[in-house]
Amino acid sequence: MARPDSTAHVPPTLFHKVKNERSILALAVSGARLFAGTQSGEILVWSLDTYERLNSIKAHHRSVLSLYVSNDQGLLFSSAGDAIVNVWCTKSLGRLYSIYSTYDVGDVFCVAYSASLETVYLGAQNTSIQWYNLSDKDNRPTPDLARHPFNRNHRFFDSKGPGGTPTPRPASASELRSDYGLYLEIDKTDIVQYAHNGYTYCMLLAGGSKGDSLDHEVLISGGGDGTIKIWSLERASGAIHEKDTLESGDDSVLALAIDETLLYSGRLCGDINVWDLDTCQLVRRIESHTADVLTLCVGYGSLFSASANGIVKVSESLIKNHHLVNDNLLNSLSQLVALRTVSSKPEYAQDCRRGASWLKNLLKGFGAETEMLGTTENSNPVVFARFKGRSIRTRQAKTILLYGHYDVVPAEDKQQLWASDPFMMRGHNGYLYGRGVSDNKGPVLAAIYAVAELVAEQDLGLDVVFLIEGEEECGSRGFQETVKRNKDNIGVVDWILLANSYWLDDDIPCLTFGLRGVVHATVEVMSQRANLHSGVDGSQRINEAMKDLISILATLSDNNGLIKIPNFYDQVLPLTRNEERSFTAISKALVARDPERGDARQLAEQLKGRWREPSLTIHRINSSGPLGSSVIPHTATATISVRLVPRQTTSSIREALKETLQAAFAQLDTTNKLTVTIDHTAEPWLGDPTNEIFQTLAEAVVDVWGPVGHQRRGSVPAAKPQLKMATRTTPGTSASLTYGSDHHSQATADSPTSPASPNGFGLPTKQPWKPLFIREGGSIPAIRFLEQEFEAPAAHLPCGQASDKAHLDNERLRLSNLYKAKEIFKRVFRDLPLR
Repeated sequence: MARPDSTAHVPPTLFHKVKNERSILALAVSGARLFAGTQSGEILVWSLDTYERLNSIKAHHRSVLSLYVSNDQGLLFSSAGDAIVNVWCTKSLGRLYSIYSTYDVGDVFCVAYSASLETVYLGAQNTSIQWYNLSDKDNRPTPDLARHPFNRNHRFFDSKGPGGTPTPRPASASELRSDYGLYLEIDKTDIVQYAHNGYTYCMLLAGGSKGDSLDHEVLISGGGDGTIKIWSLERASGAIHEKDTLESGDDSVLALAIDETLLYSGRLCGDINVWDLDTCQLVRRIESHTADVLTLCVGYGSLFSASANGIVKVSESLIKNHHLVNDNLLNSLSQLVALRTVSSKPEYAQDCRRGASWLKNLLKGFGAETEMLGTTENSNPVVFARFKGRSIRTRQAKTILLYGHYDVVPAEDKQQLWASDPFMMRGHNGYLYGRGVSDNKGPVLAAIYAVAELVAEQDLGLDVVFLIEGEEECGSRGFQETVKRNKDNIGVVDWILLANSYWLDDDIPCLTFGLRGVVHATVEVMSQRANLHSGVDGSQRINEAMKDLISILATLSDNNGLIKIPNFYDQVLPLTRNEERSFTAISKALVARDPERGDARQLAEQLKGRWREPSLTIHRINSSGPLGSSVIPHTATATISVRLVPRQTTSSIREALKETLQAAFAQLDTTNKLTVTIDHTAEPWLGDPTNEIFQTLAEAVVDVWGPVGHQRRGSVPAAKPQLKMATRTTPGTSASLTYGSDHHSQATADSPTSPASPNGFGLPTKQPWKPLFIREGGSIPAIRFLEQEFEAPAAHLPCGQASDKAHLDNERLRLSNLYKAKEIFKRVFRDLPLR
């Protein structure tokens, strides 16, 4: 939210949105954590680095209505509809105290704590404000728990029903556990009745510290009567006395937050009022929500507001944002996603050009030497940039080449499968949604910002070259020719790095050292006749194009999926013992985290089939003429692909594919004509996971992702013997390794922990992530070409999760993965030249 006095014309900037199934009624910020109290009595904990949920506890028996964090960030206070105020340790979430009144106060809507007076203040449904001095707790009489709200008879709920018998209480409503901290009872003299002419909905403390405009600490409360009251505090007892009243209109004041001299008040109608405490004047009214604003808080450089419809909004506050790098990264990604850089559709050619120019300007702004490399095929340009690193110990800086692409696949959303506009990035529950966020705009920008940080810190020890193309989704048209033509300008390259794929599941970071290649082809059979009617002209004497096409396609593989192209498997490397152990380790690691994935041996066989065995796929068959059951088509066309593995080459397979189809066609003795067109190809790639760039990446992954549970061995493969093709098993897919959109990943920004008690985080485990070294079944045309052209080893860092849905509707990227990818890039660019 912009400053009301100087930038009132600037609309608030929405950073991210999280949503819970039940209404969120209270918020509080402590360090890099956001606490949220819910209608169901839970306290939820989110990371403010990634907006990802970290934990939840059952805190109260009824709705949590207020949360408050002490100035030293050590204590969290919660109040609820059960008439209780609980005091928690923010680190362990263990309950320290439970405070209650002997009056029937109803709901406790709000709570505040004065660290200097060690006094807890609460505002209640019965219009009162009450307080408890924690420093005096040892001098108070032992509480009589018979007067605890859980043990007292409620005038309504415990009244006698028909027959003179009250309804029995649920057992959980009356249990008072000794391991839940101390029980503290408020003295009957520590109360102001009728503090407001309506419910006391909210309160906070202000002043009393260096830099505050208020000389002494005061309590500020908001009520159902539409007023805001400022109370002075007695230093000795913590008692309150009314000092000033701010008239806010007829709508109830439901929430308060303070930023220096500005007081924000959330109202029943959905508006937020902004008051200047120096003058006690209303300076701005903001139409923020469509439902009642139930809670506000300022922290982490933002103003957080939540309303009765469960929506949380995060806007700029008046406090300077100390996380500008990540905020700028998100802002840049949002701008780049908005450019519809769809390379396969001519109508988006201008957007593609704008995308390339946008990247060039960003890189130039960070200090890179930049150039737009035109292609010979009139396709989208390649963005070339070089960041100069400093020499190390008089040695010339080495060079790493970062490859990526700015083009995306279409996202027309004609079936309205996207939850929002695919070209307007939105944040939801710790994920960013939009076309290209994961493939490949997010990872590319993470790498750019990593270099920019090192340049700013004067810690870039190597040259970083970026080659970002705009035709990857169309087979990298013109890329190879452009690179060859500009090779002298690009210069010597020592390592190649790309980040254009995903983890094997949603939990375990991975490094990719192998990709299959591909030959994409179009097979067309054309008849000399026009489209015919099967009833009028159908005859066994007619050579039908569709029949011929199906006949020759059937010769390409047998019933078990083995490809029948002559000598096809001659160059396939045999499975080694080390590879076998690698597949076993990977499958066991995945099944250990989720036994529902089935048998580890069967999963290993499925991975072998997807990663290191060739395959042939018929993608679609089209025919000429109208869509009808009575047409004999003039032309039948099939789109097919053959996936290759290392040692097989696209040149030999493309020719063998043509020859096999032509030989099968010749056997038909048909009058039709066959045409086989090779659309595009990509060579297979197999890297060396023991080399220096992979080992630097592995160390960076361990450092950045930090400690988690379940230690396991690495899965790095090696050498050679016997060829063994797997027999067909129950097919597995990448989707079978994901958990869906509601899965809470075990790889989080804040390390997960095991709870030591019903209320605690417990102690964090200390085993580091060791990335899985994996291969993939997909293909990237550029990687093997760049390796051969520059005679440099390549490595592949998957940034996203298996559930990112690249190329599909609702493509997404987790904020944790984006930020962690940037940190991994940064460590690699910094540490690799030191090896």
